[in-house]
Amino acid sequence: MLAFPGFTGTTKRLVLANLVVFFLVLIGGRVPVLAQFLGLLPLVPASVVFHGYVWQLVTYAFVHGGLLEILFNMLSLWFIGSYLESEKGSRWLLEIFFLSVVGGAVIGTALSFTGVLRLSPVEVTSGASSGIFGMLAAFAVFFGDQQFMLFPFPIGIKAKYLVIVYLLIAVASLMGGASPLTYAVYLSGALIGYLYAKMAPRRGFGFSASEQFFGWRNNYYKWKRRRAARKFEVYMKKHDRTVRFDGDGRYIEPDEKRDPNDRKWMN
Repeated sequence: MLAFPGFTGTTKRLVLANLVVFFLVLIGGRVPVLAQFLGLLPLVPASVVFHGYVWQLVTYAFVHGGLLEILFNMLSLWFIGSYLESEKGSRWLLEIFFLSVVGGAVIGTALSFTGVLRLSPVEVTSGASSGIFGMLAAFAVFFGDQQFMLFPFPIGIKAKYLVIVYLLIAVASLMGGASPLTYAVYLSGALIGYLYAKMAPRRGFGFSASEQFFGWRNNYYKWKRRRAARKFEVYMKKHDRTVRFDGDGRYIEPDEKRDPNDRKWMN
């Protein structure tokens, strides 16, 4: 995949949102009030649990600590997000990104209180990699045989093997002394993305839920129409008239012709 994908839609909005927060962080040191606000955005498990800073389960994904980090993450988000959005749709992309972000943060927060792998609830983490890892896992599920080029080397590799390489690097970083919370959150995001790709309806949970809601609503209206039809049938029988409706409450035209001037049934 050598061509640059289109920079549009939900992918574009996610990238721009990350860039806006990044530049706010850059200038935040000169504005104390802004710096204090931005300091509440990264994920700190102890703050989430003990202080109720639940927004951190989402906002941490839009905070990046350095130029190389945001450059790599935004390029990954652009390439993977654009491909998934073109194949699965904007709503689907939003779902998997934010479910991976929130799910990764929730699992990482829970693990931080166990103390395993040197995890600590007072550790701080940030970055969009949990959402990107979730998207990568889904990409491997749906498009695992898609070929990628290992830039700058002219070597092709299938997407599923590339994702495995990323995951192994994250596992090695987790076990090798790097920030344990950060990689625990990233790997948890990959797990959520994989489960979403395997279990979610074809067009996402949101679309499926909206279809179910409108189905319930339509069934309710049909029930009201059938009830109104039955009441009208009873009313007409009281006036020695017979009308018929089908199972959905739609009026059935009588076989015989009615005198258009006959209005006795209205009295």
